[in-house]
Amino acid sequence: MPVKIRLARHGRKKRPFYHIVVADSRAPRDGKFIEKLGIYDPLTNPPTIDINFDRALDWLQKGAIPTETCRSLLSHTGVLYMKHLLGGVKKGAFDEATAKAKFEEWKQAKLRKIQEKKNQLLRTQKEEMKKKIEAEAKIREKREKEIAEKRAKALEKEQESAENQQESNS
Repeated sequence: MPVKIRLARHGRKKRPFYHIVVADSRAPRDGKFIEKLGIYDPLTNPPTIDINFDRALDWLQKGAIPTETCRSLLSHTGVLYMKHLLGGVKKGAFDEATAKAKFEEWKQAKLRKIQEKKNQLLRTQKEEMKKKIEAEAKIREKREKEIAEKRAKALEKEQESAENQQESNS
């Protein structure tokens, strides 16, 4: 039975939400599966990926084949890197402690990169809000000037009409 790690689509129309599952390759996309490994939400920025690391690694070691998208998700979370490091431990290239140290170093670098991206997104949002507020302030000032000019003209007309009435009354 060929086993695949793949995505099962959930969510409403044009709002996809995926479950990362282990399934028989002959089963339908959203049909029967063996085990749910996690979730993937592509609509958030950055995309939300929540995978049960140990179970995904276990299935990869048992021979489950990930689809292209799942391969990129597993690579993003470090499951494929850990599988690679454990392969090196099996071959005797280095010990398990070294493998875990390398993985932790990689994980910290990855977390820093993700945090930098989130900070950059926040900065750009703040800058966009500043630009919108400045543009709105310019529009508001322009409107206030127009209103002030109209009021000034209205006052002049009232004064002229008041003067005309006084002259006609005298």
